[in-house]
Amino acid sequence: MTTTTPALNPRVIALAHYAARALLEHALARHGMTFQQSVTLRLAAVADGPVERDRVIEDVVGALKTDPAQARSVLDELVAEELVAPHGPSQVRITDAGRELFATTSAATAPITARVYEGIPEEDLVVAGRVLSLITERANKELAALKA
Repeated sequence: MTTTTPALNPRVIALAHYAARALLEHALARHGMTFQQSVTLRLAAVADGPVERDRVIEDVVGALKTDPAQARSVLDELVAEELVAPHGPSQVRITDAGRELFATTSAATAPITARVYEGIPEEDLVVAGRVLSLITERANKELAALKA
């Protein structure tokens, strides 16, 4: 029996996304983190300094396609766990504990990611990245039109 590689389509993208996300969620759970918390904490971790609270919420909404109340709730969880802290009237900043957890979870997931991508030619990754970026851009435009 010959198996043909499927062309890129919504099902192929979804299967890859959920398989990779399951790996990430498993690794994060060992450190008491959810996927949503990880996405939110990353935004504070990669910022050059304090970041506007509304900007974090907006970026989480954009990345996860969730509602602002849910994104706000996740940010509040990180504040309650002292992984991020209020800074001034409208900003948050990552704490030392948050930076340590971000480094720990990044180190835990890096070898998993390396194994998943191992042996895939660089040129294939570049093409896949370009195609998936274009699909994301177009899907975001469609979603914005539906919400308008």
